[in-house]
Amino acid sequence: MDSVSQLVLGAAIAGVVAPAQHRRKALLLGATLGTLPDLDVLIDYGDAVSNMTFHRGFSHSLFVLSGLSLLLFALLRWRWAPVREAPWAWLAVIALPLLTHPLLDSFTVYGTQLFWPLTTPPVMGGSMFIIDPLYTLPLLLAVLVAAFSGASLRGFVALSLGLGVSTLYLAWSLAAQAWVHSIAAQTLRGAVNADAPRLVVATPFNTLLWRVLVLTPEGYLEGQRSLVADSGPMQFDAHAFDRDLLEQTSGLWAVQRLMWFSHGFQRADVRDGELVMADLRMGQHPDFFFSHAVARMEGGVWVAGDNRQIDQPRVREGQLNTLWERIWTAPEISESK
Repeated sequence: MDSVSQLVLGAAIAGVVAPAQHRRKALLLGATLGTLPDLDVLIDYGDAVSNMTFHRGFSHSLFVLSGLSLLLFALLRWRWAPVREAPWAWLAVIALPLLTHPLLDSFTVYGTQLFWPLTTPPVMGGSMFIIDPLYTLPLLLAVLVAAFSGASLRGFVALSLGLGVSTLYLAWSLAAQAWVHSIAAQTLRGAVNADAPRLVVATPFNTLLWRVLVLTPEGYLEGQRSLVADSGPMQFDAHAFDRDLLEQTSGLWAVQRLMWFSHGFQRADVRDGELVMADLRMGQHPDFFFSHAVARMEGGVWVAGDNRQIDQPRVREGQLNTLWERIWTAPEISESK
């Protein structure tokens, strides 16, 4: 999730578990710790593919953050009187903002390596977009009230309500995602793609309009589902690309890494003699947020490329207006492709 969401989540959790007389101090520390794991973006791993796929790695590991929590607790208990006054409460103040950061990130589709250094693929929930005001605003308001209320009961109540509302919104996102999963499964029942890998992700800034991806031997299917406007079976558009390109370059590290990172939700195209891989999970055909030049043809053989990210517009003019209108308007009925 975005930095503001992580900051206010960390502050709210720290404020609600801290002793009332320490609440303002806890708000500041919780906000700091809630954003700390994302400082890994400052690390340059050498190329764009590495920077993308190592982000949300060690700094988001539950193992690493658990150890860091204990280390910080021991240090602060040694040097800071408030922690000595209420050690167990302050252990929660320190640990919970750190540990909830990667857990919240795992609700997004980017992928979070919760179990680093294990080599399991990143956890990618997809039920939340990276920025969602309906999740963040209750927490932000609660933290502001608590900051002005100090040790009064009003601050505790505000933080409890903010956390409750935001948690219920997360639960709603999972329920809505499962609902769309079931609709997609019903639509594809009996089709050759019924058991194909499928991904349901929230579209930008909301949980009312969903994007569904289905991998096929020829490429992938892409569809949208509005929980407000749509009814009946889903409609899918088919998009083809040469999957042999992924087989031909499967020995290259960048190809292996991107396929692992995205759970296989990649497309491959040849542009100006280079193999460009696009992450299908983020964006919408034909524009995807992350595309990388991972190989080039030399002497009839694919060799490793420079792994640079391809510059392209992430949001085209009028795209957000179209998205907003799509939430409330069903598409014209046509035959599924």
